Amino acid sequence: MIETIAIVETAMNILRRLRHFVRAVLLLIAALLFLPLQAQAADVFDFIPLGGRTLLAKTFASRPPANEVKALLSAKHTPEEWLSYLQGHSKAITGLQRLNEKELLTLADYLSHNMPLPAANIPADPAKANWEKLLPLDGRDFALEYCQSCHIITVVITQDKAKNFWLGTMHKPSHIQIKLTEAQREALASYLVINAAISIEQVPEELRAGGATY
Repeated sequence: MIETIAIVETAMNILRRLRHFVRAVLLLIAALLFLPLQAQAADVFDFIPLGGRTLLAKTFASRPPANEVKALLSAKHTPEEWLSYLQGHSKAITGLQRLNEKELLTLADYLSHNMPLPAANIPADPAKANWEKLLPLDGRDFALEYCQSCHIITVVITQDKAKNFWLGTMHKPSHIQIKLTEAQREALASYLVINAAISIEQVPEELRAGGATY
């Protein structure tokens, strides 16, 4: 009897995830079909705040001194220590001056999860590096890649939840099979704590369907 109940629960979870996935795909297709051509030229997910990978790549685009880049990629700090570090090095790394408070928090959190990089991954000439490809994926990347396998991204990005909630959700039977490491789940949860709770008015109308709760 217990085995039968377990099989039924597993089947129901699979059907639930399949239903959410199909709905998410249909909504996304609808969004791409009905957005004005001018809007299609831009990323339909531009309303979602940038993650640390992109923020760091944009920061390095300001061509900071090589020693500053290598020092940043070689250090290990807590998010609070990284925030202080970034604020203290904004004159030398001028790209940091373009980041707002939330972006600095996002970048500091990203660095705490991903630095130091392995020595072999630190380029000899930072000015020639393709940072978008070289840097580890960030929370925004994970959200777009994995959250939408079950439901439209609006369900995730509009919620204001604590980190324990996000981690708990990721460990539910309906989510635990998502191919993220524990470290990546932590990074995703941290990103959402800082950047989620987006007002529904900021979400393109085509992506608002499907509700905003689990």
